[in-house]
Amino acid sequence: MTESSVPFRILPELDERNIHFWQGGQNGQLTFVRCQDCGYYLHPPTPICPKDLSKNLAPEAVSGNAIVASYTVNYQEWLPGVDVPYIIAIVEIVEQPELRLTTNIINCDVDDIAIGMKVSVVFEHHEDPHGDVWLPLFEPSGEK
Repeated sequence: MTESSVPFRILPELDERNIHFWQGGQNGQLTFVRCQDCGYYLHPPTPICPKDLSKNLAPEAVSGNAIVASYTVNYQEWLPGVDVPYIIAIVEIVEQPELRLTTNIINCDVDDIAIGMKVSVVFEHHEDPHGDVWLPLFEPSGEK
C-alpha cells in the first residue's frame, strides 16, 4: 500500500507500555506483552499479570494467525475519507484463544466474512510526528 493510498485513521498515543505493539509491524511482528512466569499473554498491556500477579512481563511476537470470533460490517461513513463498507472484527490470536484484538478485516468482500474464518496479520504503516505506527489489520489466510 503506498503512502498516498493509506486510509485516514485515528492513531494511538504511543507510550512505553504499548510502543512494541504499535511499532512491531515495522519488523513484520505482531507483539503482545507476555508473563515470563506463567506464559499468559496480556492485551491491552497492564503492569501486572492477571493470572499470577507477576510483574515479570515482556513483549513477545506471536505468529500473526487468528480466527474471526465476531464481526460487523459498517456501512456508515462516520468520518470523511473513510471508504465504506468496511469490516470491524474481533479476532482470537491462535496462541491463546482468549487473546482477542479488535481490528479491521481487509482484502475480503463483506459477503465472504464469516465467524471461524482463518486470518493473518498485515500491517498498515502511518507516519506520525510522535512516532510512526503500524496498525495490525487482518486478511483471509486462504486456509480452511
